[in-house]
Amino acid sequence: MRAFTSITATAAPLPLKDVDTDMIIPAQHLTSISREGFGAHLFERLRVRIPSLFLNQKRYSEARILIADANFGCGSSREHAVWALLDAAIRVVIAPSFADIFSSNSSKNGLLLVVLEPTVIERLMREATEGALVITVDLESQAVSTSDGRAWSFGYDPFRKHCLLRGLDDMDYLRSRLPMISAKKAELEPYSFFRVGTPNR
Repeated sequence: MRAFTSITATAAPLPLKDVDTDMIIPAQHLTSISREGFGAHLFERLRVRIPSLFLNQKRYSEARILIADANFGCGSSREHAVWALLDAAIRVVIAPSFADIFSSNSSKNGLLLVVLEPTVIERLMREATEGALVITVDLESQAVSTSDGRAWSFGYDPFRKHCLLRGLDDMDYLRSRLPMISAKKAELEPYSFFRVGTPNR
């Protein structure tokens, strides 16, 4: 998993509530277990239905931050939705709320989700729509800021923060703890009354 510390980038607006995972990546493209190639189909149906969508505008071509509305990532639990966003170079999504399973998938794949108050989201959405909005998101300090000095703090799970700052997925984290696990196993060995493969008597 790619580590995340901070990013300063153009923010793109997606002023839609309840964007589900099928809107993010349509089901007909879920034909691979590889994490690559899904970005080409990101918001595919919305691109057709909404000509003003950020993906249809050249000025958002370098956007790495997405400003979304409430309940982003609802619907099915497909992990491909996160893969599609990352493959399209989106590293951060800022919204008033996210679906639980989508949040879990995001934290395990390196996509940072930031929850801010609806009034803040509304203002950032408007500014990103009206002109170029550059935002800095810093995970270490858990802060979102703009070039004119405005800043907002956000909460983030301490364990997931530890992993994301170091680029550790769940398996990487377990491997990083193997020395401690081995030491604890050796410490407890004298107190073990049963051994694997030894019949109880």
